[in-house]
Amino acid sequence: MFRIATTLVLSISGIYLACSSSTPQNLSSKSADSATFELKSFRGESEETEEESPLSNVNWMTYEQAVAQLQADKAAGQKGKKIFIDIYTDWCGWCKRMDKNTFQQKEISAYLNNNFYPVKLDAEYREDILFAGNTFKYIPQGRRGYHQLAAVLLDGKMSYPTVVFLNEDFQLIQRIPGYLEVGIFDTILHYLAEDHYKKTPWEQFQQEYKSTVQR
Repeated sequence: MFRIATTLVLSISGIYLACSSSTPQNLSSKSADSATFELKSFRGESEETEEESPLSNVNWMTYEQAVAQLQADKAAGQKGKKIFIDIYTDWCGWCKRMDKNTFQQKEISAYLNNNFYPVKLDAEYREDILFAGNTFKYIPQGRRGYHQLAAVLLDGKMSYPTVVFLNEDFQLIQRIPGYLEVGIFDTILHYLAEDHYKKTPWEQFQQEYKSTVQR
């Protein structure tokens, strides 16, 4: 199966708040460990909810729109921006909470819009997605199916929400599972968008960076 090329995978430890579904069959969940990226939270149970997500301040794109925009910007001689992907499902309560409490925060949404091509990807999306000469499809499986692109981006670990960062060459920088509150999310955005991860250990940056986002 096609895989997103990896430049840096940070090993995430700790307990996080997330919803989950079954692991796709025939998909490896192995990943490389080249650094430590610790996120601490509380254990949460998977939950389903009919709560509506609020209208977003983020200028969300589809994955194909983000790819097309990045390619167009690079063709015009620009560096382009990294791709940020929020992988969610309609039934995931923690996804809706992150929409409401984190993405709606004006400094967060402005930073996402200015520094990334922000993508929302439904992990159970039913339509085909074309990328790099590959066609990714919806795969029925048990009670709920999954989309192949989501499975590749998540390396088979179907936990929601998970945010994924790709660099300007569509290579994986980081995937981070679970609900992220405003303060830690702001720190992560600056760490990855501004390439601090290339030269500064996460623990050092986390101690030195002072978020000005109101929580």
